[in-house]
Amino acid sequence: MANDIVINVSREETRVALLESGQLAELYIERKRDISPVGNIYKGRVVKILPGMQSAFIDLGFGKAAFLHVADIFSGFDYSLFGEDITDILPTHLPIEELLQEGQDIVVQVSKDSIGTKGARVTSYITMPGRYLVIMPGVDHIGISRRILDENERTRLKELVAAIKPPGMGLIVRTASEGCTEAEIKKDIEFLMLMWENIQNKRDKVSAPHLLYGDFDIIFRTVRDLLGHEVNRLIIDSMTEYKRVVDFVDTYFPKLRSKIERYDSSEPIFDFFGIELEIPKALGSRVWLKSGGYILIDQTEALTAIDVNTGKYVGKVTLEDTILKTNLEAVKEIAYQIRLRNLGGIIIIDFIDMEKEENRKRLFTAFQEAMANDRAKTTMLQVSEIGLIEMTRKRVRESLGRTLCEPCFYCDGKGFVKSPMTVCYEIFRELRKIGSEKKSGKIVITAHPHVADLFYEEEREGVEDIEKEYGFKLIIKADKNFHQEYYEVAPL
Repeated sequence: MANDIVINVSREETRVALLESGQLAELYIERKRDISPVGNIYKGRVVKILPGMQSAFIDLGFGKAAFLHVADIFSGFDYSLFGEDITDILPTHLPIEELLQEGQDIVVQVSKDSIGTKGARVTSYITMPGRYLVIMPGVDHIGISRRILDENERTRLKELVAAIKPPGMGLIVRTASEGCTEAEIKKDIEFLMLMWENIQNKRDKVSAPHLLYGDFDIIFRTVRDLLGHEVNRLIIDSMTEYKRVVDFVDTYFPKLRSKIERYDSSEPIFDFFGIELEIPKALGSRVWLKSGGYILIDQTEALTAIDVNTGKYVGKVTLEDTILKTNLEAVKEIAYQIRLRNLGGIIIIDFIDMEKEENRKRLFTAFQEAMANDRAKTTMLQVSEIGLIEMTRKRVRESLGRTLCEPCFYCDGKGFVKSPMTVCYEIFRELRKIGSEKKSGKIVITAHPHVADLFYEEEREGVEDIEKEYGFKLIIKADKNFHQEYYEVAPL
């Protein structure tokens, strides 16, 4: 089966699922009330410098100041913004207190979302991705995606880009550019250069803090970043967003037009493709393997620990053989869960210890192959003598669990439950299911008070929309004895 992208659009949120051979591989969620600033470019103001940490806090107009490390200050950065041009004489090894001053304005890009108690991380190395290229203002560099394996194609693209590269602009050739013509790449450069010129013009006219450029929303990012040669189709269930995507593709990527499809069945799109049933599985800590073994996933603020166990599997030959088979089976599932859950930062995997060195090497090779499809940057160390693989995976946004859940107040923060907002949106989806079959009458919703309060307050507009669309009269009841994740929807 070919790969598909499935997009579910509602008033509250947009969900994007990447299916590989029919199996859910990646899931992205963007809520209207909580859109990520990653990729946005701001004119910010330095509010505090910490020489001991070689870092600075930057006011971007958020509630929480952003974090800028000295390593993220580009030595070729346009310091004429501060009244004088010192780009040619500024060395890269200066301490941060000699690069920045409190109260100074600086143009930065958000590179990592605010995660937990930490503010967003920013950089002055600006990168702007297009469909085929990424431009890097002020950097004299040409890079080719490591996923383009054909050496002749790599050479062709590098020579093509070198001939048309704008002066003072670095370029990275993306995987999607494989097989592209010179005209297509030129068009992408022109589009990106126009955006960069608009940012520069705007920068000189506004005062900090101010947004200079907002990255595409999740739907356009999906088209730009995920809709490649290996994807057969993109299916979307909103007519409004379908038309918007078609206009976008017709303008910038006409070759992709045939891949865009509109889903118009009464059955919810995530139910039709079996995605809705897979999401709860990605929130549990225990994942069973077909052999009877299992893995345990424990995500903390500092790192994620993954433990492999033989469970019910007892094997048929020797203990070493049993352990190797369990570990090799676990490798595929762990790679799958890391992508699906969007686990990032430091990850420690505790495989079952094996005595033979060749088995440890075989396990590491298998894990590298299993992680080959992951687009996030990863670094991993060889299997240790006690069966550990230590790895890092670039973390840009919150994991799936942190997006859908919140710390559990029932167990004093030791676990997680779905947030009231997540439960509220589940109820909205349940109501829309009922609405596809039943077009009138009363429906009683009984839920935990925290969930019920959302219907009366922040999500009142959503309640009114559903009542208007399906002719329902919704009656909301709060029951303090209900678990926060539990609710009842009862048509009368």
